[in-house]
Amino acid sequence: MTVTDDLVLSCRNLRKRFADVVAVDGLDLHVRRGECFGLLGPNGAGKTTTIEILEGLTDQDDGEVTLLGRSWNDDPQWLRERIGISLQETRFNDKLTVRETLRLFRSFYKNGRDPEALTADLSLGEKQDARVGKLSGGQRQRLAVACALIGDPEILFLDEPTTGLDPQSRLELWEQVHRFRTSGGSLLLTTHYMDEAERLCDRVAIVDHGRLIALGTPSELIGSLQTANVVEFASEPMIPDSILRTIEGVASCMKRGPNWSLNVSSLATTVPALLAVLEREGAKLLTLSTHQSTLEDLFVSLTGRELRDE
Repeated sequence: MTVTDDLVLSCRNLRKRFADVVAVDGLDLHVRRGECFGLLGPNGAGKTTTIEILEGLTDQDDGEVTLLGRSWNDDPQWLRERIGISLQETRFNDKLTVRETLRLFRSFYKNGRDPEALTADLSLGEKQDARVGKLSGGQRQRLAVACALIGDPEILFLDEPTTGLDPQSRLELWEQVHRFRTSGGSLLLTTHYMDEAERLCDRVAIVDHGRLIALGTPSELIGSLQTANVVEFASEPMIPDSILRTIEGVASCMKRGPNWSLNVSSLATTVPALLAVLEREGAKLLTLSTHQSTLEDLFVSLTGRELRDE
């Protein structure tokens, strides 16, 4: 990895073990100034451990971590003033109001944003005087993001920030991410929503078992599949993969739950050919769907696992 002046976050040969479990295994990452960097992988892949190390919440066993040119051993207070963190689950004092919670978090920083303006930006204006314990899950999630932004950070860590949000709230949060980047901020984002990663992230790292298995822009990674579309179907009886691989246009096939998933170059070519094979084999088509190739399809092709596997 070449170090340049525009890097705001980097880790090299990062390692972390919990007893006999290797959570992070020699990970190298870097985030550029103004970039939204996505970290993707299934549960247990090492994403949260990696982020907690980068945030200074967990010590690594080996490797180097640098934020804004400094390490957590250099000046942790200086770094904490310049980062914002939204965890997967943030525990608040349920008896405080939204207004009181944001004012409390604002008091932790020398400089920061106006709490009332921030509540308006995140559609919490009508809830300023509501107690946190009375908020819905989505409202609490938006409050957690507001608390991450209140210190006007240079680097923002968002760990699955839109989980539990309704579609409108997701769009509003995406707009906040856009504004943050426009102002020069940098983000590290984890998400299980592939449309979110493809829309927000400049580059994406896919990790599994604590190791980096793919890195690039969303379009580069999807393009590495070399097939534009995916056909998923189920039949009775199931067709053997040895037959499916002979169908015109099928680059690869994989079992995904009860369905076969076919990576194909042309739907117009493969779908009719597939239907002809089903008829020839005397199989009944139960379900059939198609979609453009996504980051999740790439992950499955690399690992044989779903991004949301437990």
